Amino acid sequence: MARASKTAAGSKRKPGRIIVRYEPVRLAPSVRLTFTLGTLVLFLAVAIVACDRDKETVAKAQTQPSLPADVPLPKLSLPADVGPVPKFDSARAMKYVKEIVAFGPRPIGGANHKKVEDYITSHLKGDQVEDDAFTADTTEGKFPVRNIIAKFPGNKEGIIVVASHYDTNYPLRNTSYVGANDGASSSALLLELANQLRGKKLDGYSVWLVWDDAEEAMKEWSDTDSLYGIRHLAQKWQDDGTLKKVKAFLLADMIGDADLNIDRDLNSTPWLEAVVYDAATRLGNQSHFFGRENQVSDDHLPFMQRGIPSADLIDFNYGYNNVFWHTPQDTVDKLSPKSLEIIGTTILESIAILDKMDSLPPK
Repeated sequence: MARASKTAAGSKRKPGRIIVRYEPVRLAPSVRLTFTLGTLVLFLAVAIVACDRDKETVAKAQTQPSLPADVPLPKLSLPADVGPVPKFDSARAMKYVKEIVAFGPRPIGGANHKKVEDYITSHLKGDQVEDDAFTADTTEGKFPVRNIIAKFPGNKEGIIVVASHYDTNYPLRNTSYVGANDGASSSALLLELANQLRGKKLDGYSVWLVWDDAEEAMKEWSDTDSLYGIRHLAQKWQDDGTLKKVKAFLLADMIGDADLNIDRDLNSTPWLEAVVYDAATRLGNQSHFFGRENQVSDDHLPFMQRGIPSADLIDFNYGYNNVFWHTPQDTVDKLSPKSLEIIGTTILESIAILDKMDSLPPK
């Protein structure tokens, strides 16, 4: 699943020949031993971290899909006209990203995490907001978790859910990792979607925006050590009957990369991915979608497992070979307002298409 990486416009490197003359430096045996041991310790530390990160990469994005490669999207009979081009203020969305990142690392249980909760809810004043707050029993102990749901009512019976997680990686809590792309970009996206949905009763389905919490693994990604918030919410909605009203679940994750290439996720519902691709095509954004296939374990899985049509909009190749993912290099300078606009308008156009469809296919 390789892709050509972009370089700065006009930049070229021409190999040159450099001659360096070395003069031997003689060190005392004790100094040489210290240097050797120090180098070995550093090498082992880097190797261990890299190994753990590789394990998590394989766990979250399996490179061997359960479906054959190049599975075509299903052909659907979709409404021809769904109204005007959606509006989305990309500059304002990017402002939200920067403000979220300014809080610093946001792992669950930390002071910055609570600040971001308050930041999100402060932008939803006057909206119908519901909390799903509980205590999660994690591999690192018990932690308070809070899913935030903003509800925008429609005239059509049924709900379309759009979700993003807002926490940052817990194992990186003591580093400078701020998750600009992984967490902040999609959380900001939902805040701007709220701006576009607010103040009117929607013509189609109700839209619920979900900022889900504790998505990241506490130690190592697995079915039980990840997705704490969204697993709880999916079970809650199943128990109280809400899940029967959910027509589709759209997830945004890692969508701010300036070099935007959304994966075709083989863990998503094919017909809903076809709707997303059609929406992107209508807006002229299809070149940013589905050039690469992947199989991602993400926030949509608890809904997929309960029979809800779901689509994960994720660019799981952040930097060459995903080098910026879950590192302190996940910073705002690598993001683009244009990428936020592409995803925001595509989601809104997808909702408009779903609203106009006579009936939605089963999962």
